[in-house]
Amino acid sequence: MNHALGEVPEWVPVLGAELPGAVDAQADRAEVERRAVELGLPEVRWPDAFPFDSRTAMLAATFAKQSGRTVAFSLAAMRQAFAAGRDLSETDNVLLAAAACELHPRALLKGIETRSVRDALAESTAAAGARGVRELPAVDYGERLAQGPDALG
Repeated sequence: MNHALGEVPEWVPVLGAELPGAVDAQADRAEVERRAVELGLPEVRWPDAFPFDSRTAMLAATFAKQSGRTVAFSLAAMRQAFAAGRDLSETDNVLLAAAACELHPRALLKGIETRSVRDALAESTAAAGARGVRELPAVDYGERLAQGPDALG
């Protein structure tokens, strides 16, 4: 993704369901699958529960951000969800993603329970909402905010 944007973005975990006025968009599965093929990505395997509750995964991404592993964790989590079809509301599946980016499972479990991680996620979600984010993914280009399925081009 970084190459498509022209500059390296800051990845910021947010809870989409808690954005003010959040768009409750269901993924157009056929379109997602078509775009994956077009981009040469692995076949999409949808989790049985989709959309899933992403709170645990976003707490884990926030913890990963504090150790400089946001991108690695986020990509590993998306692989677990959409290449392996695993539900990220299940802690064990989040731990698989954490292991893939060298986050120790016990450290992650303790980290996602800390007030500082919960507060950081709440603050980033509130900041995204204040910026006008209503749909994910979202990319803030400074003067322009792109969001939803076409946010990356």
